[in-house]
Amino acid sequence: MNILQIVSGGIAAYKAIDLTSQLVKQGHNVKVILTNNAKQFVTELPFQTLTKNKVYTDTFTELNEEEIQHIDLGKWADKIIVAPATANLISKFANGLADDLASSLMLAVRNFNKVFIFPAMNTAMYENPIIQENIKQLSRLGFNLIEPASGLLACGDVGKGKFPSTDTIISSVIFESNNEFLDKTVLITAGPTKEFIDPFRCFTNPSSGKMGIALANECARRGAKVILVTGVDTKPQHPNIVVEKIVSTQDMYNVVKNNFLDCDIIIKAAAVSDYTPIEVFDKKVKKQDGDLSIKLKRTPDILKYVGENKRDNQIVIGFAAETNSLLEYAMEKIEKKHLDYIVANDISKNDIGFGSDNNEVYIIDKNKNVRKIEKSSKESIAKEILNTIR
Repeated sequence: MNILQIVSGGIAAYKAIDLTSQLVKQGHNVKVILTNNAKQFVTELPFQTLTKNKVYTDTFTELNEEEIQHIDLGKWADKIIVAPATANLISKFANGLADDLASSLMLAVRNFNKVFIFPAMNTAMYENPIIQENIKQLSRLGFNLIEPASGLLACGDVGKGKFPSTDTIISSVIFESNNEFLDKTVLITAGPTKEFIDPFRCFTNPSSGKMGIALANECARRGAKVILVTGVDTKPQHPNIVVEKIVSTQDMYNVVKNNFLDCDIIIKAAAVSDYTPIEVFDKKVKKQDGDLSIKLKRTPDILKYVGENKRDNQIVIGFAAETNSLLEYAMEKIEKKHLDYIVANDISKNDIGFGSDNNEVYIIDKNKNVRKIEKSSKESIAKEILNTIR
């Protein structure tokens, strides 16, 4: 495959060298564009050595006199990877500016679907409403925008904006699907629910919603219309995603019940509360001497309701987050709740599951066939789950 790699001027530019190396090792023909700002962080030599191709840096320096490089490079490329993509370069693309080779080339690209943009920057910059609007604009136009990872950033802040792993980038680009879910509607639940005791206290769990959000993004990228039901604050990465905000398990049940029959696939990735207080106080419960007892009642079993009431041609996928007897409980759950698939993961492990960017899961179908997915990013696991059910 012919891959054009655009490297812009962020601290993560040095990581683009490993990306180039891995792409070449997989047999792809890679050409690289370095922006002027990228050259403040990396040089041309490692990219030229790895790719055995000249590195492009300037609009007016034509390395091949037989081509107009800002036109012909875009035509040559089967896929274009922009990694890292800075706030500056994203803004140029979104607003049609063309003051360097990378931005001029992007104006000459006819098929935006072959462009994969990986933002990497400080969290405040990434969440800036101007940048978010520019990201949405590129998504609406058909560019593939891949959400950055979260964690410790080069500046010392902690948050969203990390350059994703090389495996995540390659998985997003090389194994990109071609609208296989077009004309399908997918309902996905994600994150925790909250069951309030009073206006300030609630029962909940540490689920981040990352797995469900990764599934929503992947479904949308494959052409599906997605209804994402969640209490997590998330900004849709794709125009095909509609977010239905909820708080409690009852809220989630109501939204799912009202929408699931109109959907082709239902993925229940949320970590819902099984119990809720019988009495909810309208004022803060004050501290008293002695113990406090709170009576609880069962919440609706959303997954069981969907499994028992689904149409014949619907696919229902549940999740089993367990601390022990993982496969045993998952097998029991898939049968009891009338599921087509269940995804089981061990939440007792600190480096996977709740709150982590990674996971390790078993995908089990209704015939009890088991497939293990070794530890990898939740984006990669989302792809594997969808590849299993297609």
